[in-house]
Amino acid sequence: MSLKALNIPTIDFVGKKTYAIIFSVILISVSIFSLVNQGLKFGIDFTGGTLIEVGYKESVDLSKVRSTLSDAKFNGVNVQYFGSTNEILIRLEPQSISSAKLSSKIIHLLGDEVDIRRVEFVGPKVGEELTNDGGLAMLYALIGILIYVAIRFEYRFAFGSISALIHDVIITLGIFSLLQIEFDLTVLAAILAVIGYSLNDTIVVFDRIRENFLSTRHVDPNKIINGALNQTLSRTIMTSLTTLIVLLALFFLGGEIIHSFALALLIGVLIGTYSSIYVASSMILVLGITKQDLLPSEKEKQEIDARP
Repeated sequence: MSLKALNIPTIDFVGKKTYAIIFSVILISVSIFSLVNQGLKFGIDFTGGTLIEVGYKESVDLSKVRSTLSDAKFNGVNVQYFGSTNEILIRLEPQSISSAKLSSKIIHLLGDEVDIRRVEFVGPKVGEELTNDGGLAMLYALIGILIYVAIRFEYRFAFGSISALIHDVIITLGIFSLLQIEFDLTVLAAILAVIGYSLNDTIVVFDRIRENFLSTRHVDPNKIINGALNQTLSRTIMTSLTTLIVLLALFFLGGEIIHSFALALLIGVLIGTYSSIYVASSMILVLGITKQDLLPSEKEKQEIDARP
């Protein structure tokens, strides 16, 4: 029975893979260029230093705050609004005094009417360790996924899924680099979550591709993969839309503290949905997947036949 008879879309995804590849290459090139030239704007979680959130009763002029702190010999100070013009974030290089003394000094400089909302301190050594640990976490996740998919499916599927995940991570990092949005531990957690989300989408598509290869007489991989993508399209769209609704609520209503976290997830889910359809499937086509690659070996056939 045809896909049309089952009211399943018949979009030629495979036929448009060339345009998708060009689009992905452009995005990845821009992302890598930005990462190499600008780098990421690391938060104090990675760089070390002191973060102070200060509240005012009225709107405050950032230039005056910067001038006051510079005159007090605070080098490398960064001041920005946090949610509204009544609240600011002050970032300082690592200080030799305690958080309590630093808070008192800031109140003395800015005036008794200010409200110190929070003070966070991360030493430079801890920041370096977090940077290394974060990079290793992503590396171990990708290696574990590569091994699992290779065992669960076939090595071409493993390389296809890893290609899609690397694609998603590079573009998400590239956007953060391009826009110079702060990259902290919450964003790193979001990227790890994006890896899991994107993999879940890709596995669903791969599972249907394998089923179609084994259950139909068609030997043309293009037709098999295109049919599988169309059959899983409604599931992919519905899953992505429901996830995006929650993330949009977090982005607009969750406050400044989780703003970067929600943005990373928004970007990752959008790019991950795209890559599970185009990047992963295009990669297994390039690697030359065939029906014979998915047929069980003689040993596996004997084990299946021996089952009650």
